[in-house]
Amino acid sequence: MARLERLDLRSRRMFPGKLQGERRSKQRGQSVEFEDFRNYVPGDDLRHIDWNVYARLDKLFIKIFQEEQDMALHLAIDASASMDAGDTPSVGETQRGSSTKLEHSARLAMALGYLALAKQNRVTVSVFGAPGVAGVERLPDLRGRRSAHRLGGFLMDALWRGRESSGTAGVRAHDVGEGGGFNDALSLIAKMRVGTGVFVVLSDFMDPKGYERGLRSLATAGGYDTYCLQVLSPTELEPDPQAISGDVRLLDAETGRAAEVTVTSEVVKRYKQRLTEYLTTLGEFCQAREMMHAVVRTDTPIETLVFETLRRRGMVG
Repeated sequence: MARLERLDLRSRRMFPGKLQGERRSKQRGQSVEFEDFRNYVPGDDLRHIDWNVYARLDKLFIKIFQEEQDMALHLAIDASASMDAGDTPSVGETQRGSSTKLEHSARLAMALGYLALAKQNRVTVSVFGAPGVAGVERLPDLRGRRSAHRLGGFLMDALWRGRESSGTAGVRAHDVGEGGGFNDALSLIAKMRVGTGVFVVLSDFMDPKGYERGLRSLATAGGYDTYCLQVLSPTELEPDPQAISGDVRLLDAETGRAAEVTVTSEVVKRYKQRLTEYLTTLGEFCQAREMMHAVVRTDTPIETLVFETLRRRGMVG
């Protein structure tokens, strides 16, 4: 937490904030940091006149200060069935660097949220696709370090409610509430937009209905500097032919459809080719809409993601 407090959100765009914060703005207003003078014009606040300069030059000048404004951070987290996939450690193993996609997304969301709260930025969280939940669950604006416990409590409740009884396996698409799919959820979030700022999507982007309509809605809504963080497990990115081979029955966690497959080294090779094409297409789709796309591996420690990957990408600094 101490290390996170030394960082701040960064944006490739400049947005006006609602309240005073610790982010330097291009707007000029009031703060403790002096920037410049300008000539007095009738109607200016007399409290901003520099009387020392007036005493020397017999002219009225207004002091201009560097205004600091808050940045809005909106976290949208995919809690659908496919996010339960990943590398869950066995008994006695440490969970560090080994987790499901949902767990990893929650940890990263908590880190980014605390980073923003520590700098007096506004944080809003939306969760979609959770089993049995209709539409989008939303945590309204939070501000300040003391709100960190509310953020953590909401993440725990919204992301894991309904998973204890059903387990992480066997969740079907019909268990997801109406409007909780990727496209419907992001389209709804875009319509509900309040304010402007940095928007982070944490998802594996593997919805059966695609991702195009949802991301397009965010792009056309305007006011967001969007980061699409695609959370994938090592076994999804680099399946080991030795670990899974022969005749297997695969079950789609999102649709419930089953497929009988004979896994060979050639099949694994084709899978990797298709995955590479998919990642490239998603990256190009995001780039065309001025969104940043990055693949986040669940075996990458959160510290590395925040202090190296996202810092290098310009999201924090």
